[in-house]
Amino acid sequence: MSDPRCGTYAGAKLHTRRKERNCEPCRVAARAYEKERKTRPRVRPLKLTDPIPRFWEKVTKTDGCWNWVAAMKPNGYGAYWDGERLKYAHRYSYELLSGPIPEGMQIDHTCHNRACVNPAHLRVATTKQNIENLAGLRVDNTSGYRGVIWDKGRNAWVARVQHNGRQHHAGYFSTREEAADAATAKRNELFTHNDKDRKAS
Repeated sequence: MSDPRCGTYAGAKLHTRRKERNCEPCRVAARAYEKERKTRPRVRPLKLTDPIPRFWEKVTKTDGCWNWVAAMKPNGYGAYWDGERLKYAHRYSYELLSGPIPEGMQIDHTCHNRACVNPAHLRVATTKQNIENLAGLRVDNTSGYRGVIWDKGRNAWVARVQHNGRQHHAGYFSTREEAADAATAKRNELFTHNDKDRKAS
């Protein structure tokens, strides 16, 4: 008498011990399963199209920025799989249209739009130069101006600039606006990539 658990080869109740698998219902089910498996259509690996046209399909161009509209990294930059590895979209665009990026160098957005892949808005920069080109204020800023803090001891606003690991003092002032002007002048003296300061001057 056959075991009622037999005969369903792909089921959870299949016999597992060798002598049980020799029962006729299990052998019949196993042959049927193997025949069905061999006739299944093979799953072909995904074949990616040419990565360059596929890249531009994910870009919306405007008169200014060319905005990446596909996958984004948590830091706000576009992400693109070129068929070999995941890359930053703005770096991929720069290499396509402007040439290779020197090792250890970054790509700075002059437009301050991290989703932009327009090579006209991208430039090679060191980490220091990239930091110089800030779009806004630090989250801990309380004065409303870059490089300006309140000195309680002197009862005055202080203008200062961090450059190559050193703090550069630009003076004490009675108003934050005066201190901001002094900090901007000092950055223009020391920095090379502080576009926002230079446009405002």
